[in-house]
Amino acid sequence: MTNTLDSAKLTDRVAALVEAAKRAGADAADAVAVRGRSTGVSVRLGKVEGTEASESEDVSLRVFVGKRVASVSATAASDPKALAERAVAMAKVSPEDPYQGLADPALLVKKPRDLDLFDPTEVSADQLKEAALAAEAAALAVKGVTNSAGSGASAGLGGLVLATSHGFVGHYVASRFSRSTSVIAGEGTGMERDYEFSSRQHFSDLDAPEDIGRKAGERAARRVGARKAATGPVDVVFDPRVARGIAGHLAGAINGASVARKTSFLRDMMGKQVAAAAITVTDQPLRLRGQASRPFDGEGIEGEKLLMVEKGVLNHWFLSTSVARELGLTTNGRGSRNGSSVSPSSTNLAIEPGERTPEDLIKSLKSGFYVTEVFGQGVDMVTGEYSRGASGFWIENGELAYPVAEVTIASNLKTMFLNMVPASDLDRNFGTAAPTLLIEGMTLAGA
Repeated sequence: MTNTLDSAKLTDRVAALVEAAKRAGADAADAVAVRGRSTGVSVRLGKVEGTEASESEDVSLRVFVGKRVASVSATAASDPKALAERAVAMAKVSPEDPYQGLADPALLVKKPRDLDLFDPTEVSADQLKEAALAAEAAALAVKGVTNSAGSGASAGLGGLVLATSHGFVGHYVASRFSRSTSVIAGEGTGMERDYEFSSRQHFSDLDAPEDIGRKAGERAARRVGARKAATGPVDVVFDPRVARGIAGHLAGAINGASVARKTSFLRDMMGKQVAAAAITVTDQPLRLRGQASRPFDGEGIEGEKLLMVEKGVLNHWFLSTSVARELGLTTNGRGSRNGSSVSPSSTNLAIEPGERTPEDLIKSLKSGFYVTEVFGQGVDMVTGEYSRGASGFWIENGELAYPVAEVTIASNLKTMFLNMVPASDLDRNFGTAAPTLLIEGMTLAGA
């Protein structure tokens, strides 16, 4: 796959936008160009259901007039002068915001690192189709699998170019390859669905289609015959697929924007114990080939590895420049570009592994619930209240005994973090990663 982002051309475009903004009366400005390209194939029951190819190229301009700010977005072919004049006119009539502004020039990265995010491998539509078909065939070959919900494969790339009025210019490009399949096991009202996928920056790092299909089929087949479990207190073991969602809730709770808005249940907990002593949470924007890696953030700052939570104690918020100023702090390079705005976000976030294997955690329970899927929107980030529909397997005497469905698990995230035990099986091939997690003392609503 060739790098068609033409960084020199895009750099000229964003530089022209910044210059046009200054000529139009802006005191400061920054501009980004974002370009992406992707190709995908989806199949079902041995036939191609759809193919798609897309390409986009957009620019965003942010201007500052005193303490006033305005942002505009357009296609890359838009006239810089007209775009800049519109943005400056908008800024002049916007309310003042004392926290807005470009990042401190002293914090800008001088030479962005090469994080090995781009793989030039060319993958044809035929190759994508073959991979999708192979994954589906492997899934359908698993005993108990009765139907396919579809299989797919895709390849693409995306890149960003950033220029600011105080002299920063930087760019990077990242590739992305993926394969997935979803199948159904059982018959009639007893049907169960499950899936498996692989997504990587480099093509050679992808899981084999046959492995993806086999795992999807085995997951679905294991769920046949699910029933409800009895209502009551329960110790819950979260499969890594679900544990990553728990890590995501933690990331949201320590996002500086939520803290500034007072919409986080951890807003008053800096420097305090927010999780069990066994819990350390890292964030690494500079990890080689990381799914969420970036050589600089949306404001031109190179973020360092941070221990967000260390042995259960909260050390940092995720901060962009404006949010940091509002909280009386300094940005830590977590500004994420979302169109023409910048807000803080995590990068390669991970709940670090513990010493016990997942099997040891399960064996330690006389009874419990191994959760493989949750659904519903029952998470309140202001209070921490947690209530989700769930399915998985009941644990009896340290063994997975039978599949469970149509139950609800509930607690409060504050309590859950303090009662969390991490297993040793962390897979870092996700932007938000977590090992198997044991959380004691939840409540199950079922039969």
